[in-house]
Amino acid sequence: MTIDTAKISTAGGTIGAADDGLRHDWSKDEVEALFAQPFIDLLFQAQTVHRAHFDPNRIQISSLLSIKTGACPEDCTYCAQSAHHHTGLEREKLLAVEEVVAAAAKAKAEGASRFCMGAAWRGPHGDDFQVAMAMIEGVKALGMETCASFGALTREQARQLKAAGLDYYNHNIDTSPEHYPNIVTTRSFEDRLETIQNVQEEGLHVCTGGIVGLGETPTDRAGMLLTLANLPKHPDSVPINLLVPIEGTPLAEAKVERPDPFDFIRVIAVARILMPRSFVRLSAGREGMNDEMQTLCFFAGANSVFCGRKLLTAPNAPVGQALGLFDRLGLKPL
Repeated sequence: MTIDTAKISTAGGTIGAADDGLRHDWSKDEVEALFAQPFIDLLFQAQTVHRAHFDPNRIQISSLLSIKTGACPEDCTYCAQSAHHHTGLEREKLLAVEEVVAAAAKAKAEGASRFCMGAAWRGPHGDDFQVAMAMIEGVKALGMETCASFGALTREQARQLKAAGLDYYNHNIDTSPEHYPNIVTTRSFEDRLETIQNVQEEGLHVCTGGIVGLGETPTDRAGMLLTLANLPKHPDSVPINLLVPIEGTPLAEAKVERPDPFDFIRVIAVARILMPRSFVRLSAGREGMNDEMQTLCFFAGANSVFCGRKLLTAPNAPVGQALGLFDRLGLKPL
């Protein structure tokens, strides 16, 4: 079955549709049919869609900093920062505003255009929230795009973050609705969607994606992307992470099989086809990919990466290594 990516009818969407000329009514059968295509056909289709909406030789570079590490009350089975797991991670209090702004300035000098701040909170609260907003104001003053990942948000909190200068809010859905209870039990899938709705309704850009390698099935991968593509407004950024198993987390202890590289690339390609105007970010796990795998991800439609030696607590490809690959491929930072 070949999907006509030029089709833009939005009639009958189960979640709703924006008047943006994009589809928000994909069916599960259609998405699974995309995944089932021969690999070369799928990549050709994804690259065709990518070129219709983006310069294929430009890439967006972001930097990510953990501004408050560890002791998170959530029980995400993949996360070293959960207070439910014994990973040996050293807990750290909220950083000072000056430290964060200095880190952002360094990231900008290394080529990053967006600076992301993550905090191990169930949701922001009290004085810490006020400090976090001061961080956003400081980073914004550097002329960078700002992004935050602070857990669940109310509409009022989203409004305050936007007033402070926040551009993007990250809140991943992780996996399909069906597989989600196997991964997180302290927060429901509907809770995730509610935060995304609150953020969108306050006019912030949404950054939301998921993780490949959580023991999910191919159907779950299709279900995750289906959920994102059928949101009333497509996410502005879609991070696709490859699980980095961290000792002490349930998923690492379960020794979940690492996904086949081609299966991971298929997720990138289908995300590009379903959400043609979204930035698709090759996120966690990139340090474990060789240059050839990363290149196929870029060909499949990934046009954003994180640079820096660490993504919150997980290792990441060094800046020089990433920039060297971009130079070899002729990719220019946005």
